[in-house]
Amino acid sequence: MTNTGTLLGTLAARHDLTTPIRVAAVLFVSALTATAAQISIPLPFTPVPFTLQPMVVLLGGAALGSRLGMASQVLYLAAGIVGLPVFAASAVLPQGFLRLLGPTGGYLISYPFAAYLTGRLAERGLDRHYLTSVIAMTSGLAVVFAFGVSWLAFFAQPAPLGLDAALRTGLYPFVPADIIKVLLAATILPAVWRFVQPSS
Repeated sequence: MTNTGTLLGTLAARHDLTTPIRVAAVLFVSALTATAAQISIPLPFTPVPFTLQPMVVLLGGAALGSRLGMASQVLYLAAGIVGLPVFAASAVLPQGFLRLLGPTGGYLISYPFAAYLTGRLAERGLDRHYLTSVIAMTSGLAVVFAFGVSWLAFFAQPAPLGLDAALRTGLYPFVPADIIKVLLAATILPAVWRFVQPSS
């Protein structure tokens, strides 16, 4: 199935290179997610670092569509699980599968689902205009926070924090910066669509 409603589907169909472009795009977004993880700022009051990954996840999902966006993040997680150094650098959190059990595990596990939802909304045309692009990306970001805070509160190893502490350390400090990131990211795909399809 070709996601002709997405930016990737449109570009691939236009150049009659659907399969090579789709494979390359999935690999590229997966690699970009790993790269964004390395731009990591530890914060003294929380085990969750500040990274650019959510923005990459949301943009990748919107550009690739639901299935391919999800595939790019599944590939990213698989690379991390087998031990490749694709997760954010940490002096205390291990690379590999054990990272998913730690305090940031919920955020990481959320990425395929956030990319899927954002991509699904993009397939319906929400990525073509600024305000609807904000809605699509905010919806995906809500998935990231829902998974991340829930895991931090109830399941994270070595000890869950409880809901109140999880909200204070895993949600509230990140909301202002992530709102700015969403507002900026939401400008990108509508601008690209105007270039690809000037009359849309």
